[in-house]
Amino acid sequence: MTEVDIEFRGVSKTYGEVLAVDRVNLAIPKGAFVSLLGPSGCGKTTSLRIMAGFEQPSAGEVEISGLSVVGVPAYRRPVNMVFQNYALFPHLTVFDNVAFGLRQLSPKPAKRELEKQVAAALELVRLSGFGGRRIWELSGGQQQRVALARALINRPKVLLLDEPLAALDRKLRRDMQIELQNLQDTLGITFVLVTHDQEEALSMSDMVCIMREGRIIQSGSPQALYDEPVNRYVADFVGRSNFLPGRVAKRDGQRIEFTAANNRMLTGRLPATANTMAPGDRAALMIRPELISIAANGSSKASQLEVRAKIKDRRFLGEHTEYLVDATGFGEILVLAPKKEERGSGGFAPGDEVIVGWSESAALVLADN
Repeated sequence: MTEVDIEFRGVSKTYGEVLAVDRVNLAIPKGAFVSLLGPSGCGKTTSLRIMAGFEQPSAGEVEISGLSVVGVPAYRRPVNMVFQNYALFPHLTVFDNVAFGLRQLSPKPAKRELEKQVAAALELVRLSGFGGRRIWELSGGQQQRVALARALINRPKVLLLDEPLAALDRKLRRDMQIELQNLQDTLGITFVLVTHDQEEALSMSDMVCIMREGRIIQSGSPQALYDEPVNRYVADFVGRSNFLPGRVAKRDGQRIEFTAANNRMLTGRLPATANTMAPGDRAALMIRPELISIAANGSSKASQLEVRAKIKDRRFLGEHTEYLVDATGFGEILVLAPKKEERGSGGFAPGDEVIVGWSESAALVLADN
């Protein structure tokens, strides 16, 4: 049985009449990198603050390492937190910022031991030799590393990360994502990240929890969420998708016959995570753009379903080309064509007539909610 570091059982949090977290059940495995992903106002940061002890639940149970922490203040919990704005002390040096937590301990470490631990923490985040610097002398990425060192020096069981990369530019953000993953692998402790960036959550996490209106809609591995979303909301939030609205016509196990809005009969499958679907239900057929083939008119790629279309827009993005096509009877469909498929042909241009298609296994029928 997997050991759990943090567990929520029926946790809710209200602020007056506002329900921020709604009966959340969550088990975070020991040593995992877990992301809470969702739009602003979905309850992810409130959930993180409940873990940290900055907020107390209005209802439900919160356990860390099997012990209830309801009512336990933040400073008595075996967790630490890195904030979005880093919350560093600008009047202190890097050394004193990192040493701050150790100096709050009773008894305090001896001077030589404190210096040893601070040096080790700075080496861990690749800032050896920066101890005498002032915070305002550091770049954004260096400040983030100082915040990490300060949070890790007290050796928490769980590190909580509240959108710590939001203020960084795109390249530095990617570099720091890799550093965070490497740091978590090195330390082996549980990381819980709050983010609204799907790419960040999918690329870094062992487990992702999709939140909406205070609830966890679906949780699982990044691949499971991408390949088997439980409904249209999850599919729309994780990755890019095409949605064809319609109704379920017939169900045979996980195979669905689907009547699109243009009355064309399509087929698809239910995701493994969804079982509630019956004839007459409103639904959406979802196809990921990279699973759609595109070919010149008259040169079919023998997909199970093919549709005539016209190129509306083309964007070359290096490793692939993104096409927006107007598909007869279906409207706009996004297609991602790998570079290797277009090598030598030059691809297509706006106005070109093409055939787009997809296989039955590529189409998921999702609850339209």
